[in-house]
Amino acid sequence: MVHTYIEALHDLLFPPQCLCCEQRLDTSRPPLICPSCRDNLRFISSPLCITCGMPFPGGEDHLCGSCLRNHYLFDYARSALFYQSPVSNLLLALKFSNATSAVPTLKKIAEQSGMLAHFAVPDIIIPVPLHIGRLRERGFNQALVLARHCFPQWRTLTHASLLVRTKATSPQSSLSGQQRRQNLKGCFQLSRSGLLTGKKILLVDDVFTTGSTINECSRVLRREKPKRIEVFTVARSLQL
Repeated sequence: MVHTYIEALHDLLFPPQCLCCEQRLDTSRPPLICPSCRDNLRFISSPLCITCGMPFPGGEDHLCGSCLRNHYLFDYARSALFYQSPVSNLLLALKFSNATSAVPTLKKIAEQSGMLAHFAVPDIIIPVPLHIGRLRERGFNQALVLARHCFPQWRTLTHASLLVRTKATSPQSSLSGQQRRQNLKGCFQLSRSGLLTGKKILLVDDVFTTGSTINECSRVLRREKPKRIEVFTVARSLQL
């Protein structure tokens, strides 16, 4: 009861706003998105690729062309939402404007998608790492923050420094699919060996675009012969 009064007083003194359009909200409880912006959320659901999670416009779940060609080195990937406004706005603000206040909202809408429930308990959670230079510049790794908030029940399983990024690469958003793959070659390595053999790994990142980043991470992890590599991203872009 006391907590409810404190929360109401806080909302009175500091009126909550939509994180995307700044419209006044009735409560500061996440997700901090107004009804208009909430209507623009597009959750990913079946039909989709049974391996990489790419959504299809119709039909049933099946393997996509990339997975039929064994293009990916992970076993399973799922994303909660399409990468478009307002989710893209929240993720960009988190990455480039240090808007960590968006994280509880991102967690809540990821929960509402139902995709978080598709993952069984992993042995190890690995957030996709940033290069040390970019980490110092940004002050935090958004993939690590999202991993801890989206899977709080497995927080102790998160290993933030096991996979490291050894090369400062060009921003992926400005590159084509082929350029992305070339840009990432040899830029990840493990800080320790012998920990992943026979383990079930959950890789976490913010956005799945071409899958180049996740695939290159998986390439390094595969050398340790894990039992399974699964991937979760908050959003998925259909840009190729």
